[in-house]
Amino acid sequence: METIQPQKVDTVVVGAGLTGLTTAHTLRQKGIDVWVIEKENRIGGQIRTYQEAGFTFESGPNTGVIANPEVAELFSSLEPFGCRLITANEEARQRWIWKRGQFHLLPVGLKGSIYTSLFSWYDKFRILGEPFRAKGTDPDESVAQLVARRLGRSYVDYAVDPFIGGIYAGDPSQLVTRFALPKLYNLEQTYGSFIRGAIAKMREPKSPRDRLATREVFSVEGGLEQLIAALGRAAGPERIVLGAQNTCITPVEEGWKVAWQRADGTPQALHCRQVVTTIGAYALPSLLPFVSKEQIMPLTQLRYAPIIQVSVGIKDVRGRSHRAFGGLVPSCEHRPVLGVLFPSSCFAGRAPQGGEVYSFFLGGIRHPEMFDKSDADITQIILTELREMLALPADMHPALIRIFRHRHAIPQYEQSSNERLAAIKTLERQFDGLTIAGNLRDGIGMADRIKQGCTLF
Repeated sequence: METIQPQKVDTVVVGAGLTGLTTAHTLRQKGIDVWVIEKENRIGGQIRTYQEAGFTFESGPNTGVIANPEVAELFSSLEPFGCRLITANEEARQRWIWKRGQFHLLPVGLKGSIYTSLFSWYDKFRILGEPFRAKGTDPDESVAQLVARRLGRSYVDYAVDPFIGGIYAGDPSQLVTRFALPKLYNLEQTYGSFIRGAIAKMREPKSPRDRLATREVFSVEGGLEQLIAALGRAAGPERIVLGAQNTCITPVEEGWKVAWQRADGTPQALHCRQVVTTIGAYALPSLLPFVSKEQIMPLTQLRYAPIIQVSVGIKDVRGRSHRAFGGLVPSCEHRPVLGVLFPSSCFAGRAPQGGEVYSFFLGGIRHPEMFDKSDADITQIILTELREMLALPADMHPALIRIFRHRHAIPQYEQSSNERLAAIKTLERQFDGLTIAGNLRDGIGMADRIKQGCTLF
């Protein structure tokens, strides 16, 4: 089989998920010749939108947060490519927590924390002393340890545990705060207190660019896949290679060779000055065969939470609407689901008039065995939760139930993170022009992925 002479380009990005496409779009804006190599036959990674029977629902991430200016700036740059940002309805400000057979409103602020039934009276009194407690000295303190020390155990059980379950599908006793929740860690380290830090942050002057980070929940008109489609158009469809098999990166004289095979086995290659990987840590050994086993091991030890996401559509809920962002389930409540989101309460047009669409989540670090349950078993769990958790009557039948499985859904920023980040820095210093990016570092949320893609170069 004839081997082609590698075409010379400036940059190659491996992986056409949100990080990779944002990186390519950013470089194209700077006039850099960039190509994207993707093993699947579509772009977007875990982001995918479905439209069926009048419902619009996601199989991966459901929403993002405008947590940094880069998110707002990205959407502004994509307006010419047909991407329209939408923000959630007022109902999305409400978050529910399950306790003893019903949902309770998650309080916001000191007053709400005092009046809620989620937390113990002992911890409610202790919160008054939070501003005066000494800050921690262990840089690897877990999220659960930090919150228990400053606020009390009931705050861990009924605020932090479900929050971590909803964001990381993880265990707060295993996640290291400075990696998993760096803003929370920095509040204590910089200001000595969560409360004093929050007050100080509110009083800090903000530049016009800072004010772009509104903290609003966002999606895209038509679903998040429209963001992916716009990024694909902006990056240049002619420079995105799909269905690339056995992709391999090799250092060569004056740069890098990125080689792969088409579906028919035809070899392809590009010669570039710099290369960016945005794929999962588990896939890096075959992509970077020139890296020794000892050097790559800290990266491949990264643990991922397996997730099952179930989209449920009901065409007529008979007025039983759920006006909230969603409800989370603490692990101490021992229910089979991590939580449920209410996309049609957040965004218009996600369900037929009078109907609702729900996104249930199961599995995660605490219950990986859920991933191997049959579709029939998962369906029965969801039908039970519709009756018991959402109080829908037995004669109210879903118009659709769609089950999506993600083996490597969410990376866990645990104790091994320090070693992993150090290994990445070492490799990038050792091999000039190599950048190891993606959600194995710098955060897991959509805003984190966008910021990384905008600021890598």
